[in-house]
Amino acid sequence: MPDVVVPLTVRDLVAEDLYPGFSGWTGTHLAGTFEVLERAKRGEVDFLAVCPPSGIPVATGGVDYAKPSGVPVLWQLEVDAPLRSCGIGTVLVQALEERIRGRGLTLAELGVDENAARPRALYERLGYVVVGREPGGWNRETPDGTVTRYETMITVLRKTLA
Repeated sequence: MPDVVVPLTVRDLVAEDLYPGFSGWTGTHLAGTFEVLERAKRGEVDFLAVCPPSGIPVATGGVDYAKPSGVPVLWQLEVDAPLRSCGIGTVLVQALEERIRGRGLTLAELGVDENAARPRALYERLGYVVVGREPGGWNRETPDGTVTRYETMITVLRKTLA
């Protein structure tokens, strides 16, 4: 079967990208993302979208510069499920790293659920190394609006950016 190659662009995520059902996100996640976009206006975060020619985001993620450690943290990295393992996550992470370098910073950090071997393998392939573990968790919302807390251990990975 021949490969299909689609050009991708990376840009800032904007409020107009968000709509009910966006990337399967729930109302709580969408509301939180609107708050993140406000933080982006203040320069506290960068939040990016990876898009094919349609302009509709197929991957999103951010970098938070306001963490107490002073190390920029990549977070909320998401690639639409049917498009995973196509290199889009790599494009997203590299674009976020470029934003960090653009601010004159040389470290990046991220956390990954210890039960998520596939994303961790990607981050390690991209040069991230384990620097610790910490408890973590987040709220999950079902389509009917029920919110439950997911608790896990987070593997913390760090990379020195050249």
